[in-house]
Amino acid sequence: MAQPALQIKKEEPASLMWVEPAYLFEEVEKTCDAIARRAFSIFESRGSVFGRDLEDWFEAESELLHSVHLDVTESAEGFTLAAEVPGFRADELKVSVDGVRLTIAGVKESEQRKEAAILSERGPNRVLRVIDLPAAVDAGKVKARLKDGILMLDLPKAAPAKTITVETK
Repeated sequence: MAQPALQIKKEEPASLMWVEPAYLFEEVEKTCDAIARRAFSIFESRGSVFGRDLEDWFEAESELLHSVHLDVTESAEGFTLAAEVPGFRADELKVSVDGVRLTIAGVKESEQRKEAAILSERGPNRVLRVIDLPAAVDAGKVKARLKDGILMLDLPKAAPAKTITVETK
């Protein structure tokens, strides 16, 4: 059974709170739709020439998504993950743990400007990273904290399944 998505609270160290499981799926769907729309506009700007679909998709992805760089370490008790999410606040990030699968998703609130931008070199306003861990994690005991653009997750391993021997009489 899938574990519900977890939300990082604002306090330092951040704690986790349950949110609707469908939330993460909706965010991934919105992100894919935004990438598809941008890829299509790149396709149109190149004169609607076919054969560069994948290139257009990757360009749109790089414009809209921030690549989440990770460091994952393992100990006997569990995993420690450090994820780079510069510019994101705790309330803009969502973490979901489902067995061995970990998902980090985030959307920055967009700023409303009165003047037109001539040049903007800010990074993308979305992050999405899904990884499979080498062992199952106890989602109820996951701890998260956000400091200086680094999301730290403590992911304790789930208890291994017990083997029961069957006695014969």
